[in-house]
Amino acid sequence: MTTLFSNSAVDDDRRRELIFQGEIFVYSANAASAELIGFAREMIEDAFGGMDPELAQFEMPVEDFAALLADLKPRFIHHPQCKKLLPEVLQEIGISLEQTYFDVPRLRTSTSDSYLTSGISYAYHAHRDCWYSAPFNQVNWWMPIYPVTYDNVMAFHTQYFDKPVANGSARYDYANWQAVERPAAAQHIYSDTREQPKPEESIDLDTQLRVVPEPGGFMIFSGAHLHSTVPNTSGRTRFSIDFRTVNIDDVRAHRVAPNVDALCRGTTLRDFRRCTDLEPMPDELAKQYEIAKLAHAS
Repeated sequence: MTTLFSNSAVDDDRRRELIFQGEIFVYSANAASAELIGFAREMIEDAFGGMDPELAQFEMPVEDFAALLADLKPRFIHHPQCKKLLPEVLQEIGISLEQTYFDVPRLRTSTSDSYLTSGISYAYHAHRDCWYSAPFNQVNWWMPIYPVTYDNVMAFHTQYFDKPVANGSARYDYANWQAVERPAAAQHIYSDTREQPKPEESIDLDTQLRVVPEPGGFMIFSGAHLHSTVPNTSGRTRFSIDFRTVNIDDVRAHRVAPNVDALCRGTTLRDFRRCTDLEPMPDELAKQYEIAKLAHAS
């Protein structure tokens, strides 16, 4: 059974240990996370001009909305201010910046009433990040930018944390995703034909856990958790930020959550940068994880 820890004072080593066992941590907004979502709001509201970003979907043709996001999201992801603010969020809850590596923070949207659910605003089916070549010591972070409700957040299907689910991860190759599939996201407006690992058996999605943080509050959980986008019926577009971290000591020691069903190829470890100086994850460590996955798949 998954336990939800709220504003826990546990140290980061113990927190990661618990996360790898399937526990979930939730924190209130702090000064750094408030600054990060404030910066995100500035970029979003500038992009939408005089429109309310949460309601703009009801005023714009879906093609124009998708084109706006196709411009906005990469600008946010690669903005140097994001790389400055994100480590400050980590530091405020006691994480060692020298030992911690992060990938770029991503701006996510979930539109209401099935307005745009593919491509640049993909509504994620039930999945584990580890089906997408994430390492099993990856820690996921998720925070809303504007207020969210029960009907526009994400759902955890915690009963599957240590239970295998038949899925399509054996057909997923991260190198191909980076080179071919990800750059084509904005082209998928009405449907999404990209190869993305999904459950390939009937599973219980009605049994679920939903968490509703305040703007700038955040959830921290294992990339091995099965989770999905809640169908948005709130009448407002949800804007959120997510990113991922790994601790290099965990990477070296192969301290991980259990792999119960992932058969994908490649690793995302080369995407991670050290908080202190943006140095990349050492390539020899990434190669270890690629070899381990090949051995597991065989």
